[in-house]
Amino acid sequence: MKSLSPTPEGLDQAAALLRAGELVAVPTETVYGLAADATQPEAVAAIFRAKNRPADHPLIVHLPGLAHLDEWTARVPDCAWPVMEQFWPGPLTLVLPASEKVPAIVNAGQDTVALRWSSHPLLQALLDRLQRPVAAPSANPFCRISPTSADHVRAHMDGRIAAVVDGGPCAVGIESTILDLSGARPAILRPGAITAAMLAPYLDLADAAAPDAPRVPGNLASHYAPRQPCHRLEADEAAQRVHDAGWRHAAVLAIEAPAARCGWFKRMPPTPEGYAQALYAALHEADASGCAAVWIVMPPDEAAWRAVRDRLQRAARPL
Repeated sequence: MKSLSPTPEGLDQAAALLRAGELVAVPTETVYGLAADATQPEAVAAIFRAKNRPADHPLIVHLPGLAHLDEWTARVPDCAWPVMEQFWPGPLTLVLPASEKVPAIVNAGQDTVALRWSSHPLLQALLDRLQRPVAAPSANPFCRISPTSADHVRAHMDGRIAAVVDGGPCAVGIESTILDLSGARPAILRPGAITAAMLAPYLDLADAAAPDAPRVPGNLASHYAPRQPCHRLEADEAAQRVHDAGWRHAAVLAIEAPAARCGWFKRMPPTPEGYAQALYAALHEADASGCAAVWIVMPPDEAAWRAVRDRLQRAARPL
């Protein structure tokens, strides 16, 4: 795997590889994405092989800008425009009715397509060179911990893809909010940095997704998981378990320092934004700590922590 610098020359090389149908890991504000030219079905198919990703798991398409929207959507509902004006470019994916031009491999044969316009300057500069969208799920093996640095990509995808553009650590740290605007009522299908409270002034949001909502990435019961057994427990339960033999040999992630010694400890930031930014890097560290298991003391069960808790509930099983 080539490591490309975040320079004009490095981005020129990345664009040339993408045009040639190769896979390139790219930084976004959320996590590193595994990019392929979205207009080349064979290139997109390589994403599924590299990640060992099921074919029925649709991909997010990253647009160079709003000028490309009409090529990928059959129609844009009126409610989408104020949302795009407020939150694009940024960590928000919109599910919209798909154009007939969308390759079936991109949206897993559904009649919708997931679109995002990233705010990351390196990805924007790369797409300016390419002048076509890329399909880009997270640049990691399917269901494993998402990468928030080029080192994470190199550690887990070396030999599977052509290159990674090293853009440093990701600022947001968890995947984008996915907002479904294709149905009768808008609904969040995956929580992220753009919260329901932030969207509420612009939309009449449903409390939950409809049973027939489109399939989207990141919604499997088990996802974002370390290789080591990973368990979660609420803070009050943790206080009762700190003297267990399992605790003494576990890698522990918690906001507060534990009352008893554990195998390895990572203090997590006390704010939802800080915790999200640090989460996947901390899970990668815990997985590599040499401990037999990872124990996560959950952050507060509050609306502001919804996205973080969503990722932890999928990465870890109850103890």
